[in-house]
Amino acid sequence: MKYYLIAGEASGDLHGAHLVQELAKLDPAAEFRYWGGDAMAAAVGHEPVRHIRDLAIMGFVEVLAHLGTVLGNISFCKRDIAQWRPDVVIGIDYPGFNLKIEHWAHRHGIRTVHYIAPNLWAWKKGRIKSMRRDLDRLCYILPFEQHFFAENNMPQAKYVGHPLLDAVEDHLIEPAFRGKRPVVALLPGSRRQELKRSLPLMVQLADRHPEYRFVVAGMSLLGEELYHSLIPQGSNVEVAYDQTYPLLASAHAAVVCSGTATLETALFNVPQVVCYRANPVSIAIAKAIVSRRIRYISLVNLIADKTVVTELIQGDFNAARLEREFQLVAANDSNRTRMFTQYALLRQRLAGSGASRRTAQAILDLV
Repeated sequence: MKYYLIAGEASGDLHGAHLVQELAKLDPAAEFRYWGGDAMAAAVGHEPVRHIRDLAIMGFVEVLAHLGTVLGNISFCKRDIAQWRPDVVIGIDYPGFNLKIEHWAHRHGIRTVHYIAPNLWAWKKGRIKSMRRDLDRLCYILPFEQHFFAENNMPQAKYVGHPLLDAVEDHLIEPAFRGKRPVVALLPGSRRQELKRSLPLMVQLADRHPEYRFVVAGMSLLGEELYHSLIPQGSNVEVAYDQTYPLLASAHAAVVCSGTATLETALFNVPQVVCYRANPVSIAIAKAIVSRRIRYISLVNLIADKTVVTELIQGDFNAARLEREFQLVAANDSNRTRMFTQYALLRQRLAGSGASRRTAQAILDLV
C-alpha cells in the first residue's frame, strides 16, 4: 500500500514517526511519502516533501500574514498527491491544512484518515458535517471526545488512546542531566512566535534562582541564533537541543508553554506551571468563538476536567505571578504531592500505550 502522511508540527512529527513504524510492521510492502520532520525522516528513511520547520504557523493574525505561503502549500500538496497516487491520505493533526487536503482527496476517490481530531468540542463544531462527509476514518485520542462524536453521529470516529504514552514509554530512562542543583525544565514552545513571547520571562525567573539549574528544551530546527538572541550572556540558563524527554526525565519542576508539552511533562511526573501568551488580536478572536464551556487551555486540565496545573494566560503571565507559582511547584511539598496524585489519576483516564498500533490497524482495516 502507498501511504501519504501530512504532519505540520513537532508533535505531529513525533506521532507520525510512531505511526509509520507500526504501519511498516503490519504492511511490509508499505511505501511512504510524507510532510513532517526529523523523527518521521528517521522512521521512513528519506527526507520529507515539506519539512515542519517551514509549516508551523499558529494564530489568526499569523496565518493571515502568511496566507500566500499556506495557499501555495495546499496547491502543491494536491499536485503531489495526484502525481504519486496513494491508496490513502493520512492527515496528522494540523487541521486547518489537513482537512482541506482530505476534502480534495475524498472528491478524487482517495481514502482519507485524520489522526488526532481537531478540538471541535471547543470551537468550529460546524466542521463536523464536512468531516463526516470527507473522512473514511477519524482516530481521536482524548477520552472525553467519545461522547462528543457519538452525540454528533460520527460512526467513522474511533478512540485509539493517546500516542504520547507510546512516546514517553520509550524514554522512561535514567536521568541524563545530573548535577548538584535540581534541574528545572523550561519548555517555551515549538514555534518562533511562542518562543519570543515566553522565553524572556522564563529567563528572568531563572536569574532570580541560582539554586536551581535551568535548562531550555531547545529545538534545533528553530535555529540556535534565535535562542541566543533571547538569552542574555551570563544568564542562569542553558539550552539542550532536541533532548526534551531526557530533560523531563531529569527535572525537579518545569515551566511549560501550553500545548502538547503540558501532557508530556505530566506523564514524566514533573510538577509544572503552564503559561501562554499570544497576539492580543488572536486571543480576542479565540475568546469570541471558543465554547463558553471550555475552562482550560492545557491538556492536563482538559483531560482531568479540573485545575491540576496553574495556567498563566496573557496578562497573568507576568514576573510576579510566575515567581509565586514557580515556588509552589518547586518548593511546596504539599502542592507537589497533590500534583503527583493527580498525574496518577490522569494516566488512568488514558487508554494505555499502543495508540500508534491501534491507529495503524484501523488504517489497514480501512484500505
